Amino acid sequence: MCLAEPVQPVTLLSGLLIAVGIVGLIVPVLPGLALSLLGVLLWAWSTGGTAWWFFAAACVVAAIGWIVQYTVPGKRMAAAGVPGRVILIGAVGAIIGFFVIPVVGLFLGFVVGVLIAELGRTRTVADAWTSTKHAVKAVVTSIAIELTAAVIVALIWVAGLLATR
Repeated sequence: MCLAEPVQPVTLLSGLLIAVGIVGLIVPVLPGLALSLLGVLLWAWSTGGTAWWFFAAACVVAAIGWIVQYTVPGKRMAAAGVPGRVILIGAVGAIIGFFVIPVVGLFLGFVVGVLIAELGRTRTVADAWTSTKHAVKAVVTSIAIELTAAVIVALIWVAGLLATR
C-alpha cells in the first residue's frame, strides 16, 4: 500500500469519534470511552475480517476499564468514610455549575455540591473539607482510569489499521 493512498471516510469518522471520546474524558462532558469504542466498532464494521478481533480486544479493555473505574475509587471513598451519595450530590452540583458558570462551573459545582453535602452530614468545615478532598480524588482517579482505557482502545485501533492495510 502506498502512503499517498486516500484515507477512507469511515476511517476518518472512526478516528474522529475516538479523538472526541478522549477529549470528552479530559473535559468530562461526554461518555468518552463509549465514543472511542463506537469509533472502533464503526471501523470494524466497515473493514470486516480481522478488524473484528481488534474490536473484541477493544471491548475487553473497555469492560476492564469500566469495572476498575467504579470499583477502585468507590473502595477508596468507603475506606475514607465518604458515603456514595456524596458523589451523586456532587454530580448534581456539577450540572448546576455547568449552566451557571461557563467553563469552570462543572468542576466548581462538583466541589461545592460535595462540600455542602458533607457539611450537612459531618457538621464541621474541617471534616467536610477532608471528605470533599477524598471525593475529588475519587472522581479524578475514575476519570484517569477511563482515560487510560480509552487511550489503549485508540492504540488497539491504530494497531488494527496497520494490521489490516
